Amino acid sequence: MSRLRIFAESDGNQPVFVAEDHAQIAEKLGARGVRFERWEASAPVAAGDSQEAVIAAYQHDIDRLKAQGGYQTVDVVSLQASHPQKDTLRKKFLDEHTHGEDEVRFFVAGSGLFSLHIGTEVCEVLCEQGDLISVPALTRHWFDMGPEPSFVAIRLFINPAGWVAQFTGSPIASQFPRYDSPSGS
Repeated sequence: MSRLRIFAESDGNQPVFVAEDHAQIAEKLGARGVRFERWEASAPVAAGDSQEAVIAAYQHDIDRLKAQGGYQTVDVVSLQASHPQKDTLRKKFLDEHTHGEDEVRFFVAGSGLFSLHIGTEVCEVLCEQGDLISVPALTRHWFDMGPEPSFVAIRLFINPAGWVAQFTGSPIASQFPRYDSPSGS
């Protein structure tokens, strides 16, 4: 189940707000400039499907976002617990960073934890299958795929180079909960 927990940036132990209702999550994040939606596939998608098949199943929503946001590139990323570089990849995304463009992710399968450092708050968003999150450009954030990653996500980019991060050097991410969910949840 998708979840939003909001923390004061000074206290990663006790959330000041928690929601698991999708509409409530979308409302709270929307008030902070973050898009959060639910998508449904127009055709069945199965594990191991090609990038083209996955994109085709969500083409209507992808086209809508491309028209609204000027996105030029769409791809599919898939990471499983058996990936030989999973620990290195996890560590890379755990440090607070920003991007010069929105970071748009749609979870076709699996889950991951985005933490957004907005003002004096940290909004921790557990994204699961069917969730789309769009982290606005220049928003400080980090992503945790967990120690046993299991997800398939569609990514949209304006910059054809794809994922380009500017790391802040702040240690804040280490002061907040990690995603330790079992694989596949």
